Amino acid sequence: MWNNRSVETLLSLALGISLSAASGFRIFVPPLVMSILSHTAFYDPSANLAWMESPLATTAFAVATLLEIGAYYIPWLDHLLDLVATPVAAVAGILMTGAFAVDLDPTLRWTLAIIAGGGAASGIQMLTNVTRLASSATTGGLGNPVVATTENAAATVLSLLALFLPFIAFAAVVGLLWFAVSRTLRFRQKQIPRT
Repeated sequence: MWNNRSVETLLSLALGISLSAASGFRIFVPPLVMSILSHTAFYDPSANLAWMESPLATTAFAVATLLEIGAYYIPWLDHLLDLVATPVAAVAGILMTGAFAVDLDPTLRWTLAIIAGGGAASGIQMLTNVTRLASSATTGGLGNPVVATTENAAATVLSLLALFLPFIAFAAVVGLLWFAVSRTLRFRQKQIPRT
């Protein structure tokens, strides 16, 4: 019933969706982690991602990551960045899942990339938005650097977990998305005035 190709396809989807979710925390962390690890024996990118092994790609991802991470520590800029990051994270998630699901029929590949990859990145980004809004409301923005540090760590850990243990990373993503949806619904219920 399960052949090697089926397992490899599931592995690729778990990897792509998990990296897409990590993009919801920080857009440039997953490609940076992949690019750095491609210079080691720990990760050998597929042919369509071989360009990530170039020093130029690693440098570009490192600079973009530092700028993205740094911007989240500037008060009020973090909220503005969330407005921009939400659609960009969805696109990054789509591209990330699509890059790993290369063995699928193109229609299925991009449908899954849009729904699962874009959905995972958007769901995690939604969680970060709600968390930052709650932090701003309760701490006047003073707690936002703690939120940003947690998001940075989550993006890095999830990216590493996706590359080394994709099925466990996928299980973590499912749990995070469940938490994101429930927390967002709770947050919205508090915002609706009772009549």
